[in-house]
Amino acid sequence: MCGIVGYIGDKKATPVLINGLLSLEYRGYDSAGIAVIENGNLTCMKDKGRVANLQAISGINDLTSCIGIAHTRWATHGKPSKENSHPHLDNNNLFAVVHNGIIENFHELREFLTSKGYHFLSQTDTEVIPNLIHYYYTTNTAQENPFLNAVKQAVDNLKGSFALEIISKLFPETMIVVRKDSPLVIGKGVTENYIASDIPAILSYTKDFYLLDDFEYAVLTKNAISFYDTNLVEHHKEIKNIEWDATAAEKNGYDTYMLKEIHEQPNAIRETIGTRLKLGESCVFDDLTFTKEFLQNIHKIYIVACGTAMHAGLVGKDLIEKLCKIPTEVDIASEFRYRDPIIDTHTLCIYISQSGETADTIAALKLAKEKGSKTLAVSNVIGSSITREADDTIYTHAGPEIAVASTKAYTSQVVLLSILAIYFAEILGSYPTSKLEQLKASILDLPAKLELVLKQKSEIEKIANIIYTEHDMYFLGRGTDYHVAMEGSLKLKEISYIHSEAYASGELKHGTIALIENGITVVGILTNPDLTPKSISNLQEVVSRGAKTLIITNQTLSNHNFDFVINIPEIDDLVSPILSVVPLQLLAYYVSKAKGLDVDKPRNLAKSVTVE
Repeated sequence: MCGIVGYIGDKKATPVLINGLLSLEYRGYDSAGIAVIENGNLTCMKDKGRVANLQAISGINDLTSCIGIAHTRWATHGKPSKENSHPHLDNNNLFAVVHNGIIENFHELREFLTSKGYHFLSQTDTEVIPNLIHYYYTTNTAQENPFLNAVKQAVDNLKGSFALEIISKLFPETMIVVRKDSPLVIGKGVTENYIASDIPAILSYTKDFYLLDDFEYAVLTKNAISFYDTNLVEHHKEIKNIEWDATAAEKNGYDTYMLKEIHEQPNAIRETIGTRLKLGESCVFDDLTFTKEFLQNIHKIYIVACGTAMHAGLVGKDLIEKLCKIPTEVDIASEFRYRDPIIDTHTLCIYISQSGETADTIAALKLAKEKGSKTLAVSNVIGSSITREADDTIYTHAGPEIAVASTKAYTSQVVLLSILAIYFAEILGSYPTSKLEQLKASILDLPAKLELVLKQKSEIEKIANIIYTEHDMYFLGRGTDYHVAMEGSLKLKEISYIHSEAYASGELKHGTIALIENGITVVGILTNPDLTPKSISNLQEVVSRGAKTLIITNQTLSNHNFDFVINIPEIDDLVSPILSVVPLQLLAYYVSKAKGLDVDKPRNLAKSVTVE
């Protein structure tokens, strides 16, 4: 949701902070602000709206401070406004704070601070934090590290999730950061250090990062970083080198990040396959230690995720059940954690999150661990929260995904789950080797076949320019095609704001057909030869009621009466979603463009959902 940037070093902080905020715009936000220590005092500048509004504030370019914090806010407590924007200061303007997350007990803290004489200028939960720090600083008797001790005492009283940056005019050469259930990374430079909620925000400055754990404190100066645990015991922390190319977070000539990322899918899939899968050899996951005995004793696998990642999990379910014969259930993370799922030591729980910071998914993972389940994370971000919580992790290697609507992360997740299913099947000996080899060959063919699909973008754009004025659309499919229909529908509604729904084709007669009227557009996905005849029958029912039809297929359709047909290459139906989803990604993209909308930053959405 919100974005955090921080800098302490030898150069002017403001340009670094602004550039970082611009890099985080994809997360979704409604206001932006910075705070620096200028001439011995805290200077705070913020405004409602885009970072461009912040840049336009008089005097912001004249700031010379070498220490500062910055924030893009996505409203949770209080409407979008200048007053509710971050940073927030205490009543005495001694401490400035930016915060990602939600403080669940802020009402109680606000009442407590009000009783102590503090007053509040905003409606936010965050404003209690600098005032709480001030309260503990003024009542603290600790002689050593009074700033850090005050921050710790304040944090000890917070319930909820948070990533915090704190600076103080009393300590003009120091910054303190801490997190719980919300991402925060530190980039190490030479006589300078950077802080951000996402690596791409500061990737152009450094490739050396510290990844903070829950309730871990970092005290930064321009020359040093000290790490402390929840009891303020200092400890050593390993640094990680992140090999992403900073230019990967730029548009590279494309009009939008989303279009760039759609076209990056062939390479993202090649990277995800990597050395894990080769013909004639067993799949390799260097970091996994699953044994035949363990897998044979698994009674059920849960795949838990949200949104697009959940749709990838549905495809993974089909693969695991068919290849491994293990009952597999896909669950929405926000539902899974509250329904007391039946989990024990005979359960494997797989958690999928592109960012690795999805709050509901992380909470569901922690629940499974408490119940004794083995946990496996699937993520795109090295060192993210979910990867540090899980017993084991596998990475998609899709590279940074900037657009809010996920594309290459989805296809990379499906590819990785496909390889994982083969890996399990090889260990178990549960599926004929010859058929596994055929499936491997299909996966290895995916990048080249995806490039063929992408060549049809002009045809898809023409279709989008015909249907972009629709108010309702429907997507139909059977088996894995239904799972693709769900993802295609989600993409369309995410970035075009057209109401759309996905249905299993066989459910059409059970109520849905009542919604079909003359001129409405129905999208059908047909890639499974065993199911195609039945799906065609369902689609003929909507044609007879006047619907326009767009078909995505790798089957030969003779004498059809469909309005539009996009042909994709033939491939094993178990991995066909990786090809069939791409025309739907492009359709959503071009419909949104035809409507003149902001494709990369759709309204009300954020890239990384770090609160419930």
